[in-house]
Amino acid sequence: MARDEQLKERWSALQLKISNQFADGDMLDLDAIIYLVGVQELGQPHKKFKKDHKLDLMHIAICRLLEPYGYYEFEYFDEDKWPHYKTIETLPSLKAGEQSVLMKEAIVNYFIENGYIE
Repeated sequence: MARDEQLKERWSALQLKISNQFADGDMLDLDAIIYLVGVQELGQPHKKFKKDHKLDLMHIAICRLLEPYGYYEFEYFDEDKWPHYKTIETLPSLKAGEQSVLMKEAIVNYFIENGYIE
């Protein structure tokens, strides 16, 4: 199976599973799933977050998701237990579609590593 086709199938299966678990079947988009990864990485799933913290959670998720690609490296947890990352390599300029594919691939790999999907 071609790599792109496999990613497409895995993404669809993951999106459906997460949507059923967290959104009563309403299909979650890429940003919503990135947000959920941020909440998972912070380790405070039952806390209510303000808008600015939601953006911070998405930043945490993006750093964590792109860490295996060599773009970010975990640095430390602050006094509030929020993870901090440092930039290792600047992200290349990507078109919107290319960004989406990279993030979907990173998310699928993240959930495979965590045993949520196969």
